[in-house]
Amino acid sequence: MFMRSTPFIPIAVFILTLALLGWGYVRSRQFGKLGLLSWLQFVALMSPWLIYFGLFVSGVFINFTTLLFLLLGSTIAYVAISNQLRKIVTVERSEIEKKLKRDLETSSDRANLQPDNSSNPPTPNQSVNTPIAVAMSQGKTQLKLFKAVPAEDMKLMQGIFGIETYYLTETIPYQEGAIFKGNLRGEPDVVHERLSKSLRDRLGDKYNLFLVEGQDRKPVVIVLPNRDLSIDNNTIPQRVLIAVLIVANGYTALSLGAQVAGIPSIQTAQDYLAGLPFALGIAAILGLRELAMRLMARKYKVKMSLPFLLPSSQLGSFGAFSRIFSPLPNRVALFDIAIAPAVASGLLSLIVLIVGLYLSAIGMGSIDIPSQIFQASVLAGTLAKLLLGDALHNNLVSIHPLVILGWLGSAITALNLMPAGQLDGGRIVQSVYGRRVASWTTVLTLIFLVIATVINPLALYWGGIILILLRDLERPMLNELSELDGDREALGVVALFWMVVTLLPLTSGVAERLGIGSGGGLIP
Repeated sequence: MFMRSTPFIPIAVFILTLALLGWGYVRSRQFGKLGLLSWLQFVALMSPWLIYFGLFVSGVFINFTTLLFLLLGSTIAYVAISNQLRKIVTVERSEIEKKLKRDLETSSDRANLQPDNSSNPPTPNQSVNTPIAVAMSQGKTQLKLFKAVPAEDMKLMQGIFGIETYYLTETIPYQEGAIFKGNLRGEPDVVHERLSKSLRDRLGDKYNLFLVEGQDRKPVVIVLPNRDLSIDNNTIPQRVLIAVLIVANGYTALSLGAQVAGIPSIQTAQDYLAGLPFALGIAAILGLRELAMRLMARKYKVKMSLPFLLPSSQLGSFGAFSRIFSPLPNRVALFDIAIAPAVASGLLSLIVLIVGLYLSAIGMGSIDIPSQIFQASVLAGTLAKLLLGDALHNNLVSIHPLVILGWLGSAITALNLMPAGQLDGGRIVQSVYGRRVASWTTVLTLIFLVIATVINPLALYWGGIILILLRDLERPMLNELSELDGDREALGVVALFWMVVTLLPLTSGVAERLGIGSGGGLIP
């Protein structure tokens, strides 16, 4: 027997969120003010959902507009805390630099008071030919917040360059590595491979070699220590957060599935079962996306974080995002990792949409919807016109549930193909057109989403997620200078075009000519 009126999933999400916040607070206190501010950032991100599910458990339901305002307030609070955090970090860094400068001056004064022992061999306590001593002898003082590269390693690094690969003209210590300026003497992929092999032969896997574009738009080689940034990927708080997001995503997918099945609100466990087939369909689309991306990442030996699902009451889910931890070898790897989930979920969703429209055309539709809904997408409207024909002239049209599933899957894929930050589309633009273009498209995408809020408030929600979590571009690749081949560039353009026709609504003129719906289009 099923229990009635027991919102188990919202209660579980609410309790898990409180537990996660408590755990984060205890851990953050160990790191002082910086830790507490970082914890407050997390609170700002989670507070809208905590309020939403808390009120839901209490029997109070808030509308979507109120949720958007909560998300907007959360975004403002997050940005304000981030600014405060940066100020504190700047002050502490300044204090560290002053302390290092005082220590350096003290060491210099002591060295000047000592007698000249240049003819004697150095004692173990003396520092001879260190980077600081060399810089001082040249009239320069370089303060380092990082451990300097050992002199032996630096000499071996400089030895990898040659007149046939990269003619070295200047060496600049940088963090725990070095920047090598010079002239590129060959194709970027060939030069990078030869330099990387030479570096591995001399120093093993201790360092990574980056061939990137400098500020003056000239090729620059950067050598940095090889570090595994995925060490903290599987911490307990992150696993708890992932579990909370999975539960929340399951709840939104089940709720949407129940609505598709004709149940406006879930009251019993039987209602959850009614929405299960649709929720499993969404899970299949998301699972295929994740599988395609993971397989491509494994191909290039790229480490990624665990997936963080993004629940949505309108779509069932926004999909999931995963951070890239290990350095990407080149633009090709970034492109393939970005395009794989888009192609996988896009093709599956398109097939499901076409099959659903075909089943609707032969009389197997079970859901009556206004035909004007098909004006919301150029892709869906065009396919509906091809398969449903004159049925779209009526006010209502009967469709199969697969139409909704395929359409939502296409929308999820298209939203992730928007050219911003670490979305699939942002990664595609960065790999095809470079870092500068990707930065501009990110800004333009956020502006577009703000404007699109007039048509659909969901745009503001998605823009907030991008702004808070996904606005940054990917870190520099080992070889950023080698360009993509023509086939990949064409595929990238097709993917971006597919995103546009999926999200762009039909104008009133086009909708009228196609005979979709009895009213005007969603946009003039």
